[in-house]
Amino acid sequence: MEQTHYHSIAKAITYLQKNATTQPSLDELAKAVNISPFHLQKIFTEWAGVSPKKFLQYISIQHAKQLLLAPKQTLFTTAHQIGLSSTSRLHDLFVNIEGMTPGEYKNNGQNLTIYYKHYPTLFGTILIANTVKGICSISFIDEPKDAIKKLKTTFSNASYLDKEHPLQIKALQVFNTLEKQNSPLLLHLKGTPFQLKVWEALLTIPVGKLETYGNIAHQINSPKASRAVGTAIGNNPIAFLIPCHRVIRASGIIGNYMWGTIRKSAIIGWESSKTHLD
Repeated sequence: MEQTHYHSIAKAITYLQKNATTQPSLDELAKAVNISPFHLQKIFTEWAGVSPKKFLQYISIQHAKQLLLAPKQTLFTTAHQIGLSSTSRLHDLFVNIEGMTPGEYKNNGQNLTIYYKHYPTLFGTILIANTVKGICSISFIDEPKDAIKKLKTTFSNASYLDKEHPLQIKALQVFNTLEKQNSPLLLHLKGTPFQLKVWEALLTIPVGKLETYGNIAHQINSPKASRAVGTAIGNNPIAFLIPCHRVIRASGIIGNYMWGTIRKSAIIGWESSKTHLD
């Protein structure tokens, strides 16, 4: 499951989606990606755990609609079933969000030191940045220099160190497994109270499930704020770990993604392949 194969995987997914109605054969797909059928089948199965043909089912509109219609089992309902007064203890098993203080927010990170480094993952290269309090940014990147420049505009008054940090390594470990961690992954985020509320709601979508923008709006008791919810989701600063990729259109269309629609399809399909045994 080397991330170096991701670009070939992404090309294959692009071809599969464009030609879904004709159900391309493995030979046709391999020719489009410009690698041998044997090698494509091997790397795809190692990466996703299923064949390209099966993977196509997991990124189809029909499959997305089935997931949207399935009974909801979020962390909120689980908390109620096991008698927890809130979801915080469940979140603590995985992710704990702390908003930046008003001073840190308004002063664009003044007096903050931000550590950053880029790493390979199953879905391409990521740039991870953190303060001493937690991870403040994770983004998929193509050009490290451009990504670092963009990061520095988000926190324009912070000090930056191109340096590996233990919090980055912990985040990277979560990236490559679906298992919850023994201790919470700490996030230190720049966001409005509304944005933080939306991002916390995203954490309640189970792996292998999908939600709509409207349902997220209802979940945070703002049923008329679907557009604002969509904007907040689009501004999510933590790729994959705050799963904005699990929010799609009510029609079953996957929709836009800050880090590319193909990558969103890849992650949704990969998660489905890991959680569905059919």
